[in-house]
Formats: sequence, C-alpha cells, structure tokens
Amino acid sequence: MARKRDSTRAYKVAAVLIAVLLWVVAQGSSNTQKPFDVPVVFQNVPENLVITDQNTEAINIRVQGSRAALRNLAGDSLEYVVDVSGVHRGSADFDVPQEPIEAPRGAEVVSRSPSRLEVKFERRGTKVMAVRADLAGEPAQGFRVAAVEVEPPRVTVTGARREVLRLNEAVTEAIDITGLSQETEREARLNLGGTHVWVEQPTSVKVRVRIEPIEAAGENGAG
Repeated sequence: MARKRDSTRAYKVAAVLIAVLLWVVAQGSSNTQKPFDVPVVFQNVPENLVITDQNTEAINIRVQGSRAALRNLAGDSLEYVVDVSGVHRGSADFDVPQEPIEAPRGAEVVSRSPSRLEVKFERRGTKVMAVRADLAGEPAQGFRVAAVEVEPPRVTVTGARREVLRLNEAVTEAIDITGLSQETEREARLNLGGTHVWVEQPTSVKVRVRIEPIEAAGENGAG
C-alpha cells in the first residue's frame, strides 16, 4: 500500500509540473498587445532652420506579439526617426507610416497615433551677448557686494531668429547671497527666458561675488 501511495504522489507531482510547463509555454507563445510612447527624432534639419513647434513629441504605438517578445522589448530603446532634409521655413507635414518603427522578432506594430506630424520651422539666428549674474538677497549686516565677476563674460546664443533678436543679455539663474560675509563662487545655469533659444557652449558660467565690510569700503573711499 505504501508503494502505491508513493507512486500516486509521484504521478500527481509530475502532473503539476507538466501543467506548469504547459502554462509557461502558453504564456510565452500567446499573442498580446502592449502600448509604447516612441520619441520623435528629427534628422538632417537644415543649418539655417530650427524647429519651433510640433503637434507631438512622441508617437504612441501598439505592438502585438508573443509575451516573450514583448517582455524583451524596452520602450526607451525605440525611436521614430524623421528625415527633414530639404524643408523650408514654415509649416510642414510628415506621414507616420508603421514600417520605420522596428519591432523585435515575433512582434509587429499594429497601430500608431498620430498618423501625421505637423512641424513648424523658423529661421535660425545667432548672437553674442554679455552675461549678467542675477543676485538674490542681501549680504550679512555690515557687508556689501563689492564686485561681481562672470566667467565667461560673454556667450553665443542661437535659436529661433525672432527670439534671439529680442535678447539683449544672458541672465543667470538666481544666486542667493543672503547672509554672506565673504567672497563666494558659484556655478550657475543661464536662463534665457525664451522657448526656442539656447547657449551653444558653455551651458553654465562661474560667478564670483566679492563681499567686503561696509566700513572698509568707506575707509578706502576716504583715502
């Protein structure tokens, strides 16, 4: 009887293992769908133009395939490349076919949205301008700001020509000097205030703020 019970138990264990194996195979081979947001990447933008508007920054796609194939598909590895060579200033439309979006083996792209890209191009402008440090707060009592040095003192700004021409200076992000009683040096990013303008190089500057006692300043002036 003991031998028969052991045999029955072994059959049950084997049946469970086979059922699990069949379930795993079925899960790996059965088709399913998964959505992804694929970023749009523009290539070959003419040097005299910049993109100032687009109806979307990503294409939403649905990929159908086996669970195993979709499991190995990473959304951040996908991109939708659009070649815009030869475009002119103004608005342009581009179709969004499914073929350029590569899917892994065992999967395919079954839908995408939107089906068209609407992109606006404007003339590029470039301008060299001075950098001004934006100081916030006041030094410690009895001290004052003696001098502010920015390195580099001037930067090259580029972008949409209409926005570049409106700029007279490049201003740093706010630098808090509240309570300071000695010289300080900070690295600060530039805040151009425009949507389609940027600094070519560098994207940040070094700001050195010299702090001195007010009495010393008075003595120096008297001498």
